[in-house]
Amino acid sequence: MARIRILAATAAALTVAVAGTAAAGTGSAGGGHGRPAQPREAAALTGTAQLWRPPSAHEDITFTFDAHLAAKDNMAPEKAYGTFFFSHYKDGKGAWAKGRIDCLMTGGKTAVMTGVVTESDSPHLGKRVGISVTDDGREDRLGYTWSNPDTGVLEVPRCMSAPPFEVVKKGTGDFEVLPWKPEYRTD
Repeated sequence: MARIRILAATAAALTVAVAGTAAAGTGSAGGGHGRPAQPREAAALTGTAQLWRPPSAHEDITFTFDAHLAAKDNMAPEKAYGTFFFSHYKDGKGAWAKGRIDCLMTGGKTAVMTGVVTESDSPHLGKRVGISVTDDGREDRLGYTWSNPDTGVLEVPRCMSAPPFEVVKKGTGDFEVLPWKPEYRTD
């Protein structure tokens, strides 16, 4: 009889523990307080990294992203929002720029974003720039439109950039790309 009570008590304790864990999981996924779970955002690009340069170059090139596309705007990447920042200094001299995201598209671990530079001490002020990122984990990569010699005369269209041709400095990259899942018409 004692063995049955111990088994019953153990089963009850496990039931409470499992129910508590399930409730905690539901609450955090749904925002708590009985609210339904929020849909996953459609796409995102976040993180900061420095580009690799040989130590003798004395260059510090940093990029930071906080770009998002809401679930409700899944098929409208031009409704992306957020900010980006980049700076390039060599021997303590250089420039920086901060801007507003105006388009974001991702595919697998690669993201392409464009945005308008809103603050800067560089010639990019007021211009749309394009940046691409590959979140490889081991060797993140990055590309940007101003590497093109015609950048001064070309207007970069939304969601267009150069391929990610630069390598991120080891130990500095924490880019995260949330893959976009476009909805395809079936009719």
